[in-house]
Amino acid sequence: MPAITRLGTNAITALPAGVGGKVLQVIHSSYDAYTTTNSTSYITSNITATITPTSSSNKILILTNILGVGASTAMDNARYKLVRNDTTDLKEFDDAAGYSNSAATQAGSSHFNYLDSPSATTEIRYRIYWKMRSGTSVFFNNYAGADNVTTSTMTLMEIKA
Repeated sequence: MPAITRLGTNAITALPAGVGGKVLQVIHSSYDAYTTTNSTSYITSNITATITPTSSSNKILILTNILGVGASTAMDNARYKLVRNDTTDLKEFDDAAGYSNSAATQAGSSHFNYLDSPSATTEIRYRIYWKMRSGTSVFFNNYAGADNVTTSTMTLMEIKA
């Protein structure tokens, strides 16, 4: 299960009239297990975070960093999409990572940002779904660092409307 850190929840109780764009809360989630797939249909990942907006007019800024991305053979690549509550597709990031035309297993990274207007005050879960576009298999969180840990993250920020 991803590690989740909550920063600044309920820290701001009121803003002056007409002031928007303030960050009201920040949720940070991380996931560090090596993950691979050969599925050509979208599947869930453990890159996920939840937030409960304080107002239905506020927006949620989603910042996603997927590290240690690669493919088992040349020319493989992965596609990712951001999904709200496992039912609403928000954005597909086509051929986002894992592409190599000369050698396999070259790890890289993928970074996605998205501003959502969920119109809700109930808990919302954002999750990355992913699949292999072509080839043999694709992966993320490949342990290429000196400490043998690569961590992918998702950060959610509630933005005052």
